[in-house]
Amino acid sequence: MGQTLLSDLHPALHGRICVRALITGVTGFAGSHLAEMLVSQNDEVIGVARHPRATLDWLQNRITLVFADLQHPGVVRDLLDHHRPDVVYHLAGQAFVPLSWRDPWDTLQNNIRPQLNLLQSLVDLKLDTRLLVVTSNQVYGHVTQSDLPVAEDAPFRPDNPYGVSKAAQDLLGLQYFQSHGVNVLRARPFNHIGPRQSPMFVAASFARQIARIEAGLSEPVIKVGNLEARRDFTDVVDVVRAYTLLARHGQPGEAYNIGVGRAYSIQYLLDTLLSFTTRSIEVCPDADRMRPADVPVIYADNRKLREATGWKPTISFEDSLLRVLEYWRSETQQSLKTHS
Repeated sequence: MGQTLLSDLHPALHGRICVRALITGVTGFAGSHLAEMLVSQNDEVIGVARHPRATLDWLQNRITLVFADLQHPGVVRDLLDHHRPDVVYHLAGQAFVPLSWRDPWDTLQNNIRPQLNLLQSLVDLKLDTRLLVVTSNQVYGHVTQSDLPVAEDAPFRPDNPYGVSKAAQDLLGLQYFQSHGVNVLRARPFNHIGPRQSPMFVAASFARQIARIEAGLSEPVIKVGNLEARRDFTDVVDVVRAYTLLARHGQPGEAYNIGVGRAYSIQYLLDTLLSFTTRSIEVCPDADRMRPADVPVIYADNRKLREATGWKPTISFEDSLLRVLEYWRSETQQSLKTHS
């Protein structure tokens, strides 16, 4: 297989001609935002979801929604053979670190097997489709102060099962590029936040709790885990824009960090959200929200991404948090109307 760039396959790409994009995990947090962005650019979008109950009502009739279990090689092969996309954004998988501690094998299986099936199907079908593999900053795992900011050549030292699964995905992408010439790129996003994120994640969890307190549905107490950890947070809109830029401008076989390049403490995240409400709220530590291993601080060296694509974040951390809180306020009010 060759290593043709997507822009070579479509010479007018920078003029935004229609590109056929397939998104796995399209009904997930980042997947749904990516679908919105690609539709707004007039790309043809085939979205893959595992469960028929998953929907994207606001994109109805604007994307082709396919239900498929990517664990099965034949299903993946037929999917790619039928649609023959120009680019695949592979976002599907188990994305919650604490869940990986409770069921490590499920996380490994859900994150590794579908990608292996995609890679092997591209080889078998001799497709020059560009594949963007979304891994995670969790591949870096335990980092020290001397490692910061973390660059793409930092060693893999994952300290949780989710990180191990993402390191395997990352290395599989590299191996298939080196062994078979698959047109693959590896994206390593750091923490991202925004509307529609599951309340299992910290910003959404805090925002949902605040919205419920404001609506009188919960006592004025917010439960928290480790507030000292410091993370690199990027708005999901900026993250998926980085995906689209990498699909056009990234170098096959390479890995790219996606992050703003600055660490914010969970304490600051909480204080910022609390500053958006007039309610007096007590903060209560919750042992169930603590992790067996937690890196004190990590943030990205994003120079490689910026130099390759011209990417830079456009939404501030504070504005992004307000977007999250407004989303949960709206969801809470809608739930009240539905049950009234």
